[in-house]
Amino acid sequence: MVKIKSFAVILFVFLLFQAVSTAQQQYTYQFLNLNTDARSAAMAGNLVAVENDVNTIFYNPAGLATLDGKKASVGFFKYLMDINSGNAAYSQKFKDIGYFGAGIRYINYGTFDKYDEYFNNVGTFGVNELALSLGYANTYMQNFKYGVNVKLIYSSIDEYKSYGAAVDLGAMYSFPEQKFTIGASLLNLGTQLKTYYGTRERLPLDLRIGGSKKLDYLPLTFNFGFSNLADDYDKFFERFKNVIVGGEFELNEYVLLRAGYDNALRQNLKTGSSTGIAGFSAGVGIKFKDTYRLDYAFNSMGHVGSVHRINLAFDLK
Repeated sequence: MVKIKSFAVILFVFLLFQAVSTAQQQYTYQFLNLNTDARSAAMAGNLVAVENDVNTIFYNPAGLATLDGKKASVGFFKYLMDINSGNAAYSQKFKDIGYFGAGIRYINYGTFDKYDEYFNNVGTFGVNELALSLGYANTYMQNFKYGVNVKLIYSSIDEYKSYGAAVDLGAMYSFPEQKFTIGASLLNLGTQLKTYYGTRERLPLDLRIGGSKKLDYLPLTFNFGFSNLADDYDKFFERFKNVIVGGEFELNEYVLLRAGYDNALRQNLKTGSSTGIAGFSAGVGIKFKDTYRLDYAFNSMGHVGSVHRINLAFDLK
């Protein structure tokens, strides 16, 4: 029987998810912790309190209830080594029933050499993962939004395959006069339906809270929040090191400048006494033809490398 030489996969997966597993805990489907789209990634990934963006389906399903029409987004990002990923999202309001949306994210880790027990090369194998989210959101008493996703997850490593199911829960409350919004979401609450090889693993449960404030005398929207609050820590207040801050500056009606900082990412990528610019992010959004927006994001992984994302968002009639 052919055996997989697995140390290469373990090495790549460790490098990839060291940055997002803030407490170094063991979960499956760790790709669910990655930032999805370019706009949120440019602001360090905290989108739990951002309004009128279809990609909130990946961060807080309650955000779908803030959309002002039919919206869609498609994107691509290149991670470390040969790791690539794509994403797409769509949402619209259906009469008075509420807002419905769908989002999909896919990641390919590249191709690896495959060996038998005598270290003879017998070909190659691939590693792929995918998650489909189906969401619903609505409004209660005007300022309160709530939402839920049903999430189906698929993962394969050569002939080994795993399936999972989860739900995402979200809430959002806005203060229109203060131009301030707060949000919270509980992501990946679920289980494996089929394991890779008989060992059941936990999903990366993630509790997030955050806020978004549009300044009165400056065209700047400031976002802040905390992620991974459901992880286990020796000390309670250690979980609050997972602070994320970001901002979006409206240079003019066509150009948006963005920047962000993820403290947990920076701490996890520290090598010796040097971290470079790990944890910092930046990006730009360009609006054109009234209905389109092209977003780009750069995320630094310090000495490990950097990540580039691009998304095209558009309004539908």
